[in-house]
Amino acid sequence: MSGFVRLTPSAASAETDRPAPEKVISGDPVHTTWNVEERDGLYCGIWESTPGKWRISYDEWEYCRILSGRSVITDANGAEHRLGPGDSFILRPGFSGTWEVIETTRKDYVIRL
Repeated sequence: MSGFVRLTPSAASAETDRPAPEKVISGDPVHTTWNVEERDGLYCGIWESTPGKWRISYDEWEYCRILSGRSVITDANGAEHRLGPGDSFILRPGFSGTWEVIETTRKDYVIRL
């Protein structure tokens, strides 16, 4: 295994899923994940979602950078965070709210459990 890996969809097999039905607020979002790295509670890869809105709740720490598309993350207090290409952010353990994909969104991510 090489010590260098380019973070692209070709670096991993695609996995497709959806949010749990009880979390979906609107639409039928489909998530595709290319999990390039997974070891010792660390995950890194690329994630994409089609439009829809669902409830989120984080137990883990996650860094994200939006590569394409438009999304809105709304926290439990109602504060909206509009996101587009180039935006980077962190979701900390304990964060809850909603994620709404307005335009199919692709991000890269690093998750630490």
